[in-house]
Amino acid sequence: MGPRIAGSGWEGRVIEPLLAAAPEGAQTCFYRTAVGAEIDLVLTIPGKGPWAIEIKRSVSPKLERGFHHACEDVQPDAGFVVYPGAERFPMAGGVEAISLVELCDRLRQSA
Repeated sequence: MGPRIAGSGWEGRVIEPLLAAAPEGAQTCFYRTAVGAEIDLVLTIPGKGPWAIEIKRSVSPKLERGFHHACEDVQPDAGFVVYPGAERFPMAGGVEAISLVELCDRLRQSA
């Protein structure tokens, strides 16, 4: 249970600044299906489609199959994995690994 608790704490520390950086009127939710496919944060900016944001504590993030299944349902305009590294790089399914600071900057610019 220790790693999951640590992961949950990291998720909270990431979500808070993302919400603060989001433009006014942005809608947010957690997405999870009955079979467990999930997205940590679905953020919809007014006038734009949703962003699927997965939060990983690892500096070598890997996406679960369930994230991709959830994205099939949500049909996001963009997908991101926020992780504690500094490099930005592409991942499977058009998802991009990005630092928290960089994604917050991108959110502020999307207003």
